[in-house]
Amino acid sequence: MALDRSSPHLPRPALIDAYGDGGFRLGDLSHRGSIACLPDGVWAVPAATPDGIGEEVVALVLGSDPPVEILLIGTGLTPWTVPEALRTRLRENGIVVEAMTTGAAVRTWNMLLAERRRVGAVLIAVP
Repeated sequence: MALDRSSPHLPRPALIDAYGDGGFRLGDLSHRGSIACLPDGVWAVPAATPDGIGEEVVALVLGSDPPVEILLIGTGLTPWTVPEALRTRLRENGIVVEAMTTGAAVRTWNMLLAERRRVGAVLIAVP
């Protein structure tokens, strides 16, 4: 099944209560695997590493309504540098991107979401 805006998803942004053991807990829901958290919902994504963030995930981010202004990439346990082509593509669409470990990205997502910022996060699940 292809990943797009019609894929099954939580139709609202949500604070992340916990992460680890290969997944995330959002309120009374839990999910195993990586996720994309956007201003208009939370989707499961197939990426197991930051290098696995493909065109479908980028299209999901670019299609957010309201649009994302800041995109956090939670890279798992290991730091990762955003490839220049991806950084440029996002910048051309008015999005600032920051990569950090998944734990730091979860904390930053929660803080910026609470501030009602137009933030998105692609979070790689950690063991």
